[in-house]
Amino acid sequence: MRWITRPGWPGNLLAVAAGAITTLALAPFDIWPLALLSLGLFYLGLRELTSRQALVRGWCYGFGVFSAGTSWIYVSIHTYGGASALLAGLLMVAFIAAISLFFAFPAWLWARWIRRNEAPLADALAFAAIWLAQEAFRGWFLTGFPWLYSGYSQLDGPLAGLAPLGGVWLISFSLAVTAALLCNLAHLKDRKAFLVAGIVVMAAPWVVGLSLKGHAWTSPSGEPLRVAAIQGNIEQSLKWDPAQLNAQLALYRDMTFTSKPVDLIIWPETAVPVLKESAQGYLDMMGSFASDRQAALITGVPIRQLVHGHKRYFNGITVVGQGDGEYLKQKLVPFGEYVPLQDLLRGLIAFFDLPMSDFARGPADQALLQAKGYQIAPFICYEVVYPEFAANLAARSDLLLTVSNDTWFGTSIGPLQHLQMAQMRALEAGRWMIRATNNGVTGLIDPFGKITVQIPQFERAILYGEVVPMHNLTPYLQWRSWPLVILCGLILGWALLASRIAKTV
Repeated sequence: MRWITRPGWPGNLLAVAAGAITTLALAPFDIWPLALLSLGLFYLGLRELTSRQALVRGWCYGFGVFSAGTSWIYVSIHTYGGASALLAGLLMVAFIAAISLFFAFPAWLWARWIRRNEAPLADALAFAAIWLAQEAFRGWFLTGFPWLYSGYSQLDGPLAGLAPLGGVWLISFSLAVTAALLCNLAHLKDRKAFLVAGIVVMAAPWVVGLSLKGHAWTSPSGEPLRVAAIQGNIEQSLKWDPAQLNAQLALYRDMTFTSKPVDLIIWPETAVPVLKESAQGYLDMMGSFASDRQAALITGVPIRQLVHGHKRYFNGITVVGQGDGEYLKQKLVPFGEYVPLQDLLRGLIAFFDLPMSDFARGPADQALLQAKGYQIAPFICYEVVYPEFAANLAARSDLLLTVSNDTWFGTSIGPLQHLQMAQMRALEAGRWMIRATNNGVTGLIDPFGKITVQIPQFERAILYGEVVPMHNLTPYLQWRSWPLVILCGLILGWALLASRIAKTV
């Protein structure tokens, strides 16, 4: 234990290991107590370090988190990006080294300005506040990388009931304060009042989470809708091949023609791998078929629009048949859908010239999709991992829909992590979610974040099931993260002031 608290490489290597076990707390492993262990080791590892040492320790912890949790990046770069194994490995290490700074700077800030070892209860609360600030900041900075939040570990855990109250970030805050207080209980044993207060603060989120688990914050606003989600299972190497276009369009057409009568027919992201204007005749034909069946068909399709006199390309969704609307993706994946510094990077390696890597960002004030008389909040792939962004759309909706093409992840854990985050969005919003993907995981998620039906990965199949439109808002959709942000701001302000006073006395 002394190794983790002392400066030096033994402690730094333990920090890497502590960060890596975060992955085991999340999908597909779901050993949620390991999230507490990881947070506790990180907290202990910063208690006796200088600010410079804490900077290194925080970076090591982040390197462990992302090395284990984002291994699918290698698959995307090497298998589908055309980079050699060596180059893909180097690019992955460089990426992980950079994003590990998201943990390094908060650790430095903690050791330099906030840490108060002489006040264990206040110290634990401040640690939880800066942990939440770290998660929120990396979900925003440079379009954000909101992956591997510790709160996702509780989707099936005791704290799941907190998600409709304050989202995944309230769960992350509760885990952090619990882990820090568990480390500090020994320091509170001779101060009875503080010990009792610490136990109450530590136990409160678990009691509330358990008592609210399964509580229905929303209620049905209509009859169940029958759904057919088409999983085409088209290999990524074929998806953008012009010679395969007609075969792909015929596949989705024929699977839809032979499907059972339903209310909603869902195709995945870019199921139509050609500009909407070029496929308009095909879409009109499918719309007529859907209308004849009293159904709406929703599909992903690239869309070209004229913006300020310039042609711009968008990753989009369109509705035909008994529905209406068009949605342009707002949260783009770096390198997958746009290339930062593209004037310098394009042409260097095939990875920087991937198909779909020149998309523009859709406007923020878009209307929701409409189908069968209901409002549907659409999310394309990566968008569903942004808690606040998703909450903004979900608050205006009756149903949630996410379409994706997780073929880029291969057989890695990436698609299962992605699915877990979609489940959390349904739980936060108290709404049903339809998830349609090219090769899995396609499924229906109920308002409690549970998968009611799914079809296996890497199979060509049609998923059938029912979803229920919902109305009313969960507390999180009403208030978002503002109460938690204000609380954490007050805690950090108090900690900074107390720390400065202590240093001047």
